[in-house]
Amino acid sequence: MRTIPGICVLLTAAICGLVGGCNEPEKPSGANQITVNPGASPSVNGSNEDPSVALDKSPMDMSYYPVEYTKEKMIGRSSEPLVARVIYSRPKKDNRVIFGDVLKYGAPWRLGANEATEIEFFSNVSINNQAISKGRYVIYCLPYPDKWQIRLNTDLYTWGLKIDSAKDAYRFDVAVKKAPVTFERFTMEFEKAPKGMELHIAWDTLYASVPILY
Repeated sequence: MRTIPGICVLLTAAICGLVGGCNEPEKPSGANQITVNPGASPSVNGSNEDPSVALDKSPMDMSYYPVEYTKEKMIGRSSEPLVARVIYSRPKKDNRVIFGDVLKYGAPWRLGANEATEIEFFSNVSINNQAISKGRYVIYCLPYPDKWQIRLNTDLYTWGLKIDSAKDAYRFDVAVKKAPVTFERFTMEFEKAPKGMELHIAWDTLYASVPILY
């Protein structure tokens, strides 16, 4: 399993090939439409324009724990039950100062872009001595210079810019650390830990690790 430094090494090549944001402007209607058959003639599509211009610049991604669960399941070799999954979008740094500028300290951060980021636990877990019931939650954060307050919220299937804090189910603080490399793309990834697992959250020059016991 990979540590944050390990993740950084694996991501460096990809990061170098990338030249964005958590609170990016809302896209106009139709901005997420894609062309089903980009090779079709203009008479079918009605345009010669490159269909990729309509693709979202903050692509959606998904992380599992166990980390290789889906691949192991595909070949019939999974030995551990599925514990958690996070679904999130990956904005770019794009030459911006992220923390304290794009993301204001003490203000809600959706941990991604577009729709609210969601985490699902397939069994009961514990985070910072808090018992977390199995189920699906919106996960978001209030960043501060020395810590991030992570929140799990029950207001599912919503846009990420306005999360109803009255529906927060759990709140806990985690330490923020300096990353060994700059993360161009916002990243969330699970990793096995000596006890349980960790959810690493990284962007720009900072990261935090959420300890999860299961």
